[in-house]
Amino acid sequence: MLFKEDTIAAIATAQGEGGIGIIRISGPETFSILERVFVPVRRKRDEQERLKTDVVNIEAECKIQNRRMRYGKILDREAGKEIDEVMAVFMKAPYTYTKEDVAEIHCHGNVVSLRNVLALVLRKGARIAEPGEFTKRAFLNGRLDLSQAEAVIDLIRAKTDTGFDSAMGQLSGNISKEISEIRAALLMLLGDITVNIEYPDEDIEEITYEGLTNSLSQIGDMIAGLLSTAETGKIIKEGLKVAIVGKPNVGKSSLMNALLRENRAIVTEIPGTTRDTIEETINVRGIPICLTDTAGIRETEDKIEKIGIEKSRASLLASDLIIFMIDGSTTLTEEDYGIIEKVNDKPVLVLLNKEDLGIVIDANEIEKRLPSAKLVKTSMSKGEGVNEIEDIIEVLVYGGKVRNENSVLITNARHKDLLEKSKVAIGDAIEAARFGEPLDIIEIDAKEAYELLGQIVGQSVSGDIIENVFSRFCLGK
Repeated sequence: MLFKEDTIAAIATAQGEGGIGIIRISGPETFSILERVFVPVRRKRDEQERLKTDVVNIEAECKIQNRRMRYGKILDREAGKEIDEVMAVFMKAPYTYTKEDVAEIHCHGNVVSLRNVLALVLRKGARIAEPGEFTKRAFLNGRLDLSQAEAVIDLIRAKTDTGFDSAMGQLSGNISKEISEIRAALLMLLGDITVNIEYPDEDIEEITYEGLTNSLSQIGDMIAGLLSTAETGKIIKEGLKVAIVGKPNVGKSSLMNALLRENRAIVTEIPGTTRDTIEETINVRGIPICLTDTAGIRETEDKIEKIGIEKSRASLLASDLIIFMIDGSTTLTEEDYGIIEKVNDKPVLVLLNKEDLGIVIDANEIEKRLPSAKLVKTSMSKGEGVNEIEDIIEVLVYGGKVRNENSVLITNARHKDLLEKSKVAIGDAIEAARFGEPLDIIEIDAKEAYELLGQIVGQSVSGDIIENVFSRFCLGK
């Protein structure tokens, strides 16, 4: 295994003030390093009484034992200095996160304490861990496959409960299970192809092109089923980019405040109050939303407002969904028509606001110019229409399907790319079978798909890919 002779250490908790900060150590020298820096402290009792009755336990209390959390001191013996009062635990391989000997030192959550304890551990023989190296060792030592290892960083970065649950499912092996089933079907098919190529004259069941096509099509459907979740998975992981646009004073800031459930944006009747984009991340039914309240798009001579309007236009281009707010109590203006021209190639939700003042706008005109847009009548002053907006966002993300908590979502761009390539390879194999190409040709495409799928779980993956995956991790994980 790589790094087998190395012992690594790092701070495993977020830097800053906290009740506890943890130093993690992993590798063959873990126990000896811990012994050099950590001194267990025995509970104060009547020593004479205990020496008569419990000699063995007194000796045990002075030692570091496997999987037993001990209270004690971190001592720099050379300097004769006590660094911190801690709790420490040693965990013997292979039943650890890395499948190596592992120790954790639970210090006071102060950056000075953590830095000093880590420096002492490094002086006693460990080296500083690379980003993600603990999880890399878990992968290299066979505790996790590559897709499970990637789920660890998704867990750390999850923005909502849904994102966390999806990452937990991946860590538990739900994607690995799906990929293994597809690869098992492919392997069986490849075995049949190989037997027919190598032993054509033997008394074996001859494979037919019709059977090949059917089997390959079933495998292609399994891959396509996983791929169909990728767009939703991407949103659950990274968030849906939503821009609120409209001319000044139509209620954009009021909408943002309503979705946030707090007064984040300033609301006045003066046009141009919002002169810059305001960005917030919110949770809408488990979906992370990157919400941008833009400056009203209009012609202006105000230099500051012009900058805000340019940023609004940039937000339009980068958004996944545009919420276009219109004052429903008045007719459409040139400014409204100008915005319609800018958003007609994006998913759009049109809000006819100020319903409480009476809707006089021609909705048919909007539907004619934005035929794919959803229309909702709202009154931000009365808080009406917010639930319907959230309903539409939920349908957009999940495609109208009911979200099953145990369903697999492809959230990783690397996985999506490999699935797409494997789908193409299976498609090529299907075409070759339909045209009666030699089995050798079909075998090449089927093998390519098998190898590509193996890269998802790390069974056929290069060192460069492994390095790239773990380089995105934080230190200590």
